[in-house]
Amino acid sequence: MRKIRIFEHISLDGIIEHDGDYAYGAWTTAYRSPAGAEMLFQAYGTDFDLLLGRITYDIFSSFWPNAGDFPMANAINAAIKYVATHRPDSLNWGPVKGLEEDVVAAIHALKSTTGPDLIVVGSSTLTSLLLEQGLVDEVALITYPVLLGQGKRLLSDRTYAQELAFLNSKVTPTGIFINSYKYIGPLKR
Repeated sequence: MRKIRIFEHISLDGIIEHDGDYAYGAWTTAYRSPAGAEMLFQAYGTDFDLLLGRITYDIFSSFWPNAGDFPMANAINAAIKYVATHRPDSLNWGPVKGLEEDVVAAIHALKSTTGPDLIVVGSSTLTSLLLEQGLVDEVALITYPVLLGQGKRLLSDRTYAQELAFLNSKVTPTGIFINSYKYIGPLKR
């Protein structure tokens, strides 16, 4: 059975938006370092596939194929990308497979197969759905030392309370914390 592992780049106040037309643009850039990139790559593991929402897939497909020849780019480009989309015929960056119309059933079926871990990055709508359905095994929050105040948050307002258990923590030379948690389930009252 495959594990589903969520990796989210996040501000201290829960904002995950950091590209495109967002007011603060690439707020994560100042904190990137070669040592931090290596730590993140180690957290991903050397063999993984990607489970992505369509918007994140489109963002990634415009960047990663042209990112250059280095371990993270090579691993991301080689990974099978499983994409939640209503337009599977327009998926061009591969290897890629569109998930069937019933995304939850498709992810249940995919999770039950043998293969590498499924890494979720960005994809906030998909992340919320995975947590709501109890399909997540681990959550890694890559937390930057900034408060942004407004922007797209990690989870939707309809996501119910969840319990996680701390696994480990690493800190990059620029102050980014990579905190990993095991998913336990709904939070008990």
